[in-house]
Amino acid sequence: MSELKLEFVGKQVKDMYGTFMGKVVGIITDTDGSIESVGVDCGSSGLKQLPYEQLLVQGDYVIYIPRWRLDAQKILRQKNLTLQRIKGLQDIVAENDLMKDDAELVYLKYEKRLHDLGENEKSVNDKLEARLDELDTENKSIKTVLFDAKLQFRSNEITEEAYQQISTHTNELIEHINIEKSEINNVKMRLAQQTLENIALTPRLPSTQSTSKLKATGESSHSHQLESTPTVSAPPQLVNATEKTAAENTNEDKIITKPTKRESDSDSSWLDQVIQNE
Repeated sequence: MSELKLEFVGKQVKDMYGTFMGKVVGIITDTDGSIESVGVDCGSSGLKQLPYEQLLVQGDYVIYIPRWRLDAQKILRQKNLTLQRIKGLQDIVAENDLMKDDAELVYLKYEKRLHDLGENEKSVNDKLEARLDELDTENKSIKTVLFDAKLQFRSNEITEEAYQQISTHTNELIEHINIEKSEINNVKMRLAQQTLENIALTPRLPSTQSTSKLKATGESSHSHQLESTPTVSAPPQLVNATEKTAAENTNEDKIITKPTKRESDSDSSWLDQVIQNE
């Protein structure tokens, strides 16, 4: 068995918000030996096959990335680049009217692309809304368990220690849900804000050799930014989404991703590395 496959087998699986999902028990491969999916024992839920592209090995754990996040991140990047190119074309024509005919054909291409992305965006938004509904249902179910535990404690059916344990675990799950809901709403807001009016091209300083050429042609330096490739930063250290004991923190603080309140529009998050492999 290859080292890549050994990275998965036997490891515990968590989603990127910190919730345990199960343990990897096997790998499904294609005829060329590449990994198609990973079999995860989810206890009473049975064996689930998780797509390989949605998994990332992080230390002693396998992190599961929800499909909605990969789809949303991808559409955000594609739409942003398309809008930047349309904006760049408009700026080029505004600076040199003689290039209008040449730019028109290219403009039609990106206009069609933007329309197609609009259809994809609608599909992604539908998935986000569906996921929010699922999270609301889960949240109500967890709160029911917590309330019932409080009732049992007040009626002396369980000890205070047992109630505190239930309270800790349920509040932990509720926090994970709130973090995911917050991130989904943030993504929806970013998608809505991606319009041509809100796109601003960042000029790229020309090299010494190209400075004279730019001056001679009257071409704006920011048009060269259209073909630049965004840099991808190294994966940040993963941290706990909830407060745990000091002993637990020693082993788990590097595992669970806690999303920030507002993601950077530079799309340089560690998940881009996963998306680029699609």
